[in-house]
Amino acid sequence: MSLHFDDAVTLAAAIRRKEVSSREVLEAHLHRIEDTNPAVNAIVTLDVERASADAAAADDRLAAGAEVGPLHGLPIAHKDLTDTAGLRTTYGSPLFAEHVPTRDDPIITRLRAAGVVTVGKTNTPELGLGSHTFNPVFGVTRNPYALDRSAGGSSGGAAAALAAGMIPIADGSDTGGSLRNPASFCNVVGLRPSPGRVRSGPSPTPWPSLSTKGPMGRTVADTALLMAVLAGDDSFAAPLHRDPRRLRVAWTPDLGGLLPVEPAVIDALEPAVRRFQEAGADVVLDCPDLAAADEVFRVRRAWHLERLYGTLLDQHREALKPDAVRNIEQGRALKDADLDRADRLHTALQRQVAEFFARYDALLAPVSQVVPFDADLVHPTSVAGVEMSDYLAWMGACSTFSATHCPALSVPAAFTPEGLPVGLQVVGPPGQDRAVLEIGGAVEEACRAGRRRPPEPANPAAAGG
Repeated sequence: MSLHFDDAVTLAAAIRRKEVSSREVLEAHLHRIEDTNPAVNAIVTLDVERASADAAAADDRLAAGAEVGPLHGLPIAHKDLTDTAGLRTTYGSPLFAEHVPTRDDPIITRLRAAGVVTVGKTNTPELGLGSHTFNPVFGVTRNPYALDRSAGGSSGGAAAALAAGMIPIADGSDTGGSLRNPASFCNVVGLRPSPGRVRSGPSPTPWPSLSTKGPMGRTVADTALLMAVLAGDDSFAAPLHRDPRRLRVAWTPDLGGLLPVEPAVIDALEPAVRRFQEAGADVVLDCPDLAAADEVFRVRRAWHLERLYGTLLDQHREALKPDAVRNIEQGRALKDADLDRADRLHTALQRQVAEFFARYDALLAPVSQVVPFDADLVHPTSVAGVEMSDYLAWMGACSTFSATHCPALSVPAAFTPEGLPVGLQVVGPPGQDRAVLEIGGAVEEACRAGRRRPPEPANPAAAGG
């Protein structure tokens, strides 16, 4: 029975109706992992014994007539940055290569209560830094649509596993694009929620953290189903519908001229935006003033990273990758005046964004400034002929919106002539996460790019490198 590309909403309903057992669903996905993971390297710690026990317990609960959660019996793999009790969690770092947490992160507790079957962990960059998934512990995660290309990051393992049919839903996290960039690269859906909508562990800073946990799926509806559990808000699970004829949205190909964007990205997205317009949406070329967002993002991120990893730098400098050392030291170099300036810029930025969304239901923009790049690169060093100052610069299409506290959704929108996925970003006012999902569903229906599946690897062992 082939179940690995069925959507999560359908699978969950079929399990509850006892049309298929959790054991059968798990078996189908384990076979898929066996067939495709050697080439893709998305799931890095696989626990078949634990998953089998979870699936058996799920079937027993249904047979006993017990009440079950909305994700009952669905297999999932958790991002390797998220603590999972009893399951190796490395953060992609040699310092934690054998680390086995004794406690679950709060989102794992919610997922378990909702009935998931945990199969393992998904790959992430070292300490989650960067939007290309590779690390010294597990190596590179490859894009299922083109195995020589990046799957994005830092939730790259999650996105690649979804795209390849290894799991139907995935949890991830996003600071500067870590849910959205890999979703765009792998032709799946990723939601960066408004800060505070998904509660996780305590923050080391008094500011609302730039980083937030969030859901991924192959469809917007699947992503919303998972969001309902992560946020503890059943309203996300209600059917999504938004008539595009009642929408007024802005579209910006380059954030108002703020960023260089590869022509291949714009060439792919402009027809997708036209299809949304042809479906009835009122689309206007416009963008708020986002010039201050980069400074806000970089200052807050550096300060946050120093609070998180400063002790690691003091004790294990030689074991940290250079970008991690540089970012932590940037945090240490910040003065009170730098933090005060970032705070004032952020206040002004939020005001400008609020005024913009008084006129529009959403803003459409590229998710990434580049198409999926060579997996052997550390990061793109130039975009559209413009040199990138560091490994963060090419991620500006996402990190800019992280600084605004707006919810942002990556939706499959198009493919390049070479068959590389390109996502469209749907950004809404802070707190309007449900509306962003609804509009994303309308974009999904207009574009229909998410229905295209990756090719089967011809020789997984060779393709994995």
